[in-house]
Amino acid sequence: MLSTGLPQGAVPKLERPGPLRDRVYEALLELITTRALQPGQHLVESELAGHLGVSRQPVREALQRLNTEGWVDLRPAQGAFVHEPTEEEADQLLTVRTLLEAEAARLAAAHADSAGIKALEELCAEGEKAVAADDVDSAVALNARFHAKIMELAGNAVLAELAAQVDRRVRWYYTPVARQRGHQSWIEHRGMIAAITARDEQQATQLMREHTEHTRRSYHARSES
Repeated sequence: MLSTGLPQGAVPKLERPGPLRDRVYEALLELITTRALQPGQHLVESELAGHLGVSRQPVREALQRLNTEGWVDLRPAQGAFVHEPTEEEADQLLTVRTLLEAEAARLAAAHADSAGIKALEELCAEGEKAVAADDVDSAVALNARFHAKIMELAGNAVLAELAAQVDRRVRWYYTPVARQRGHQSWIEHRGMIAAITARDEQQATQLMREHTEHTRRSYHARSES
């Protein structure tokens, strides 16, 4: 473990080109959403700068932006800390996710072609392998890709834009329950693929609502266990 609590290999390489402050922002946001940086963890500018191989200035600018967006809390005389989401914050976001994704599933059932359905099946197979291997990071990433593909197949650009705004927070909330949801989540994905393939808009909508509700309940239940 590194001194800030980052697992070895967790620090992403800064993508080029682009303004350095933006690349540092993206790197830190990825560390937060994957929970390499845990909620409540103290973020020390000098240490983060050292891990990322940059000066403190772009780190400071990135932390200020993350604070504005609600990912980081800046506390007077204490410094920066990864935000700890409240149960209410999580509930509100996951409820909005249900509304967006249920509509996406309905539209996907109406518009998906054979190539799109094949892509869903391939993502599902990869997700099942990740769960079987207990590869939580890959399972979370594949879960996000599966839902993004359904959103793409829906063919509604405005809906996709709204979903993109909440996608990273969904990943943030999903990560701690990914192992608990495990194989059952991908069984539910298989059911959605079947409904989309059958062009059953009502069934696809209902299955997606139930699926996202299961995730919401699992997130709240984790703090009670």
